[in-house]
Amino acid sequence: MIKQLPGIIIFILFFTSANAQTHADSVAKHSPLKTVSDKKYNAYLKGEDIDDMSLPGELNHFPLPDKVLKFKKQLDLSPIQVGKLNTIATALHRKKLEMGVFIMRNEKMLDSLFHTRRLDEGTIIFYANRSGLYYGELRGVILMACYNTEKLLTDDQIKKLETLEKAN
Repeated sequence: MIKQLPGIIIFILFFTSANAQTHADSVAKHSPLKTVSDKKYNAYLKGEDIDDMSLPGELNHFPLPDKVLKFKKQLDLSPIQVGKLNTIATALHRKKLEMGVFIMRNEKMLDSLFHTRRLDEGTIIFYANRSGLYYGELRGVILMACYNTEKLLTDDQIKKLETLEKAN
């Protein structure tokens, strides 16, 4: 029993901190940036697509994986389809969280540079371009998920999905 004690302690600490982190993440936070609303700040940190970056795909019958998985039974998805869609959705969510942090850090830097007046034209150009890179990478990942999701579905499944979405 004593030999198992360190493992038990680590187990308890891990799950206690994991639960605390999960709870903290679910609570909306006040944006520390005067240039970013609370809604937008929280959305980016939660991995939500507040800017509708998926619209070029979705409006042209390339759905997001989460939307397909929501109707997996009605669409009669195969286990292989579900597995691949889960992989796409998980990777997409991870990347959205990652890019949300990068975008908010860059916004914080821009705000700080202007607030402290420690900038020049080169610095402004650098951080403005960096913003474009981050947003572009995020949009590319979202649209790639739409593209890869569409490749996994039949035409009939896509049509049925669109009918189901309209009904909800």
